[in-house]
Amino acid sequence: MVIKRVAVLKLAVFQAAMMAAFGLLAALMMMMFGSMFSGLFGQSSGMAGMAGGIAALIILPILYGIFGFIAGAIGAALYNLIAGIVGGIELEVE
Repeated sequence: MVIKRVAVLKLAVFQAAMMAAFGLLAALMMMMFGSMFSGLFGQSSGMAGMAGGIAALIILPILYGIFGFIAGAIGAALYNLIAGIVGGIELEVE
């Protein structure tokens, strides 16, 4: 089997969904560590840490998804361009 072409939009949407999931995971980690460390600095910074964690939970998956879509589209377009020149990737399957 030889992969000669990749659908640009399909790969971009897949990459966006995968990166949004990673963004959600990163935001959850930020919330966890932010809440742990905000307790060290007193009560007033605890609310700021919680607000930052909630903002990260909303913003990071969106940003990761957008950048994942752009990177997926560029990567697929470059693959199609280069695969046209060198012939694609050969896979051996059983």
